[in-house]
Amino acid sequence: MSDATVMSDSAGVLDAIATTRSIRRYLAEPVPDDVLRDICFAASRAPSGSNRQNFRMIVLTAGPEAEAAKQLVATGAKKLWAAKRRSDGYESGSGIDDKSPKARMARSMDAYIENLPTVPALIFPCLIRHRAPTPTEGASVYPAMQNLLLAARARGYGGVVTMWHLAAEKQLTELLEIPEGVFVAATVTLGKPAGAHGPVRRQPLAHFIYDGKWGDSPQWATDPPGTRYTSAGPTKD
Repeated sequence: MSDATVMSDSAGVLDAIATTRSIRRYLAEPVPDDVLRDICFAASRAPSGSNRQNFRMIVLTAGPEAEAAKQLVATGAKKLWAAKRRSDGYESGSGIDDKSPKARMARSMDAYIENLPTVPALIFPCLIRHRAPTPTEGASVYPAMQNLLLAARARGYGGVVTMWHLAAEKQLTELLEIPEGVFVAATVTLGKPAGAHGPVRRQPLAHFIYDGKWGDSPQWATDPPGTRYTSAGPTKD
């Protein structure tokens, strides 16, 4: 695909941004190579610090390395999710009310982690470090992941960015022969959605925008008609 090529998609940019959900349920079908190509091309167009373009993507679909990596991530994720369920109150309070958003999220995560060994595609975005680790180095890799998710949405696919690899980082580094000086920045699962994309729920725009000084929202910070909001309630600033 040349730089002059414009990929055709079924969603305009603004609509895609507002309707690209975190997709955790996938149909049991592979992601075609041409779809992977288009999605990864979009990711490769992302900005990076000083335009070094020092991010890389390890794409795993089928084969011994893919199967082993998926199993390592799944095993580690089960441990991390079990700890998070306890620490974040998923097993008490509203977490035990089957109809609560928290309980629905827990069920979704339970199913997602249970099916990690069979996800159609597993992608590890990596960063080649050119200096000692810094708190801002993710700025050179995470924009590519948002491009990737938006491109997946445009091609009728979906995914989610996670950190479930952390419990198995050493084993994954050895399995995939990741060289020293390269770190795995995230774990992305990808596939044809078993559900569907649609409007995402977020806080009202005025919650995020301040005019001139902290805490004062501008009058223009209004949401488009039909905007759907999260039920979690405002965070504490």
